[in-house]
Amino acid sequence: MNRTVIEKWADTVTPFYYYDLDLLRQTVETAKKEADRRGYILHYATKANANPKLLKIIFAAGFGTDCVSGNEILRSLECGADPGQITFAGVGKTDAEINIGLDNGIFTFNCESIPEMENINRLAEAKGKTADVSIRINPDVDAKTHEYISTGKKENKFGISAWDFDKVIAKLKVLKNLNLISLHFHVGSQITDMSVFAEVCLRVNSFNQWFKEQGFDLAHINVGGGLGIDYQTPDRNPIPDFAAYFAVFEQNLKLYPGQKLHFEPGRSIVAQCGSLISRVLYVKEGKTKDFVIVDAGMSDLIRPALYHAHHHIENLSSDGAEKIYDVVGPICESSDCFDKDVPLPETKRGDFIALRSAGAYGEVMASQYNLRLIPDSVF
Repeated sequence: MNRTVIEKWADTVTPFYYYDLDLLRQTVETAKKEADRRGYILHYATKANANPKLLKIIFAAGFGTDCVSGNEILRSLECGADPGQITFAGVGKTDAEINIGLDNGIFTFNCESIPEMENINRLAEAKGKTADVSIRINPDVDAKTHEYISTGKKENKFGISAWDFDKVIAKLKVLKNLNLISLHFHVGSQITDMSVFAEVCLRVNSFNQWFKEQGFDLAHINVGGGLGIDYQTPDRNPIPDFAAYFAVFEQNLKLYPGQKLHFEPGRSIVAQCGSLISRVLYVKEGKTKDFVIVDAGMSDLIRPALYHAHHHIENLSSDGAEKIYDVVGPICESSDCFDKDVPLPETKRGDFIALRSAGAYGEVMASQYNLRLIPDSVF
């Protein structure tokens, strides 16, 4: 990471989220170019990072949006999203949130249970509207990722399983204020094994054929997101290989004539453009370990504590000889540890530390635990 960042923001109160908007624009442009030349449609997963400045860049490039709350729909609209390109997912949509979607004429509700279908129908009927819906299918595919971000296995809470399809068809015949336009799939996040997506394609082909045989000519297929990024060496791979990712679907998915293919990338768009910048408070020497104690904590970047996730850590201030440290935060939890046995140049109080690849699920998951302030963002 360029040290001029720190020279420019040396007087900024730490910790803060730093965003490289040039890299964001390059990533957005690359993803859109590779999608457009295949006729694919992109909906940015707003849950990855809902910072308004980032959203405005993404939506200005022509992305739709994938939302999982009513407030995400409203934030997306405020930042320029086309309501006709908003998908609304989530297993627990409230009546108020569904009404936000209905009132704004969103593209589709991704339905995850029969009771949800019934409720959307009821609310749409009360408004004299018909809601376009997708059926989110649980394809029982192992995403080969962390169990907390695996969403497509039969034991997960997400989606409707194949054994309920007959009930779904029966319901659709009587729920007159629903219009089924799409099948939706999303099996997990931070997927780096492309064979997972190839397996998803095979399941999608089977389910697409089954619904076709039941008389549904669906205009859209949505395969969600999940493409992972390089947390180990972010400077080596700042932009994911979107061409290889889309090629898996191009080669393995069998769409019917006229069907449009939709994706919902989140992490792969914003992760690498963001870093959490922190100052060293103390270097604590122990018998077996030395600790670098920084002023950022798990309240600012929860992924290491929640998922045991790795973020590349850099000392932006020192050129000293390399030493080994545990890098930890100030919060009164043993889980407030960003990483153990980290090789860093010799570190001292006041040095700037960068936790890289924090553009996704960093700022958006920040809390005020210990009554800490939410860090500012700089660009």
